[in-house]
Amino acid sequence: MAGFDDLRGKAEEFAKQNPDQVSEGIENVGNFVDDKTGGKFEGQVDGAQQGANDFLGGLGGNAEQNEGQNNEG
Repeated sequence: MAGFDDLRGKAEEFAKQNPDQVSEGIENVGNFVDDKTGGKFEGQVDGAQQGANDFLGGLGGNAEQNEGQNNEG
């Protein structure tokens, strides 16, 4: 699966170089889902957002920037 590995590598490199944009995107997607579901899955969405931000932090991104902000917006 060289194609997938190449795509993954490019995505990880983008995330390392643009952690603020990626973190903002994670937040926006979570807010969109919460809005469309009326907050029915807010806990699961917040958990997914935190997991994504933790992964971003593991890549060298700034996951702590949005820590505690998942319920704003």
